[in-house]
Amino acid sequence: MKKYNTRAILASLLICGFVGMFSETALNIAMTNLMEVFQITASTAQWLTTGFLLTLGILMPMSGLLLQMFTTRQMFIGSLISLIVGTLIAALGFNFEMLMFARVLQAIGMGLLLPLMFNTILVIYPPEKRGAAMGFVGLVIMFAPATGPTIGGLLIEYLTWHFIFWLSLPLLIIGLFIGLKYLENVTDVTKPGVDLLSVALSTIGFGGVVFGFSKAGEGSEGWSSAVVVTSIVVGLIALVLFILRQNVMSDPMMNLSVFNYPMYVVGLLMVMSCMLIIMSSMIILPMFLQTGTGLSVFTTGLMLLPGSALNGILSPRMGRLFDRYGPKWLVIPGLVIVSVVLWFFTTLSPASTVGFIVALHIGLMVGVGMIWMPAQTNGLNQLPPELYPHGTAVMNTLQQVVGAIGTAVAISILTGGMEKYLHGSSDPTKLTEIANAMTAGSQSVFWFTMTIALIGLVMALFIRRVVVNHKVMNSPH
Repeated sequence: MKKYNTRAILASLLICGFVGMFSETALNIAMTNLMEVFQITASTAQWLTTGFLLTLGILMPMSGLLLQMFTTRQMFIGSLISLIVGTLIAALGFNFEMLMFARVLQAIGMGLLLPLMFNTILVIYPPEKRGAAMGFVGLVIMFAPATGPTIGGLLIEYLTWHFIFWLSLPLLIIGLFIGLKYLENVTDVTKPGVDLLSVALSTIGFGGVVFGFSKAGEGSEGWSSAVVVTSIVVGLIALVLFILRQNVMSDPMMNLSVFNYPMYVVGLLMVMSCMLIIMSSMIILPMFLQTGTGLSVFTTGLMLLPGSALNGILSPRMGRLFDRYGPKWLVIPGLVIVSVVLWFFTTLSPASTVGFIVALHIGLMVGVGMIWMPAQTNGLNQLPPELYPHGTAVMNTLQQVVGAIGTAVAISILTGGMEKYLHGSSDPTKLTEIANAMTAGSQSVFWFTMTIALIGLVMALFIRRVVVNHKVMNSPH
């Protein structure tokens, strides 16, 4: 196996990934602020997140193809130029359109960087060290979005939202320079043919589904809106055609034979259930804390920090434990913890203490840390090296799709619960009643996430350690 400067390569990818993920959530906490500054409605402001997810949903399925068309360095430089330019435009942004354009550029950068990061790790690390390396990716994927609201809240309180991006810019430039110095081309460029029909079907399919669900989560009409129904239906039809097309092609854009590997499928399902739980909880909890218990943005950010920080710190350790003991002893207890914590979350009320909520959030984040990376690494380990780009493309794409679905479902369950409560209320405009409605809605969302966790627990019983021996292991079983 070729010797790489794995530390420097990992460092440059992690710095850039961290900043990209950080700005995604730091902006979420600035939404109310942006609505006032730009004089826009909540559904317009929501586009800053929807547009980001939509761009990722369209780009991710092509990542397997792009990783084969361009060298590692070309992909890295392309993704960073897009991230840096997007961040600069956002930092200078003086109207909604400018910020929106910047978000799309940032999403393009992230859409190229994340698959590149997974693929590079699978190539430069031997299987027995992969868990620890993937653990560091876990640190970025979980810890960066977690620090976003806290640091974002601080910046908005004392400076302006522009500083979210001014803070990110120098870090991206440092990451770019480290990468330019140490990142080598780790994959072979095979120049596969580009099948335009596959590209079109994937764009309409994944884009339509992500757009439809995102739209459902924001509008007053919700699921009954014609736009929502049409885009989800059109998206699903395009996806069916996309799958049929991939199965008949000799060199598919997204190689679906990854689904022949049972542990990969189990890992994928685990990652998707974690994503659903995290996206739903992360959007509902801050809302509950601000509306239900009347806490400030900054306090909310601070309360969510310990759990997320702990998740990030433990992630590399979970990776090492995975390298040593395999996935079962982490994933199953992790899902038990998550299920129990979510059950406690269903009892939240405006009277719940700050300490209780912080403790639950810590439990949730630690549990997720025990599931996510071990299940993901174990699944990817079962694939032969030529399927790495496709395996990561499928995983990253479905994470984005599930993220959009989770957010939409959570918001609509929340709204439904609130409306139902206020409908039976004698004074629906009273602040305490709105707080109670928020509580009722939030509790319904946590029942939903708990159900997902329990289904995940049943699936986790089938997980077993993959022994990596690709010389012998050509068959999926």
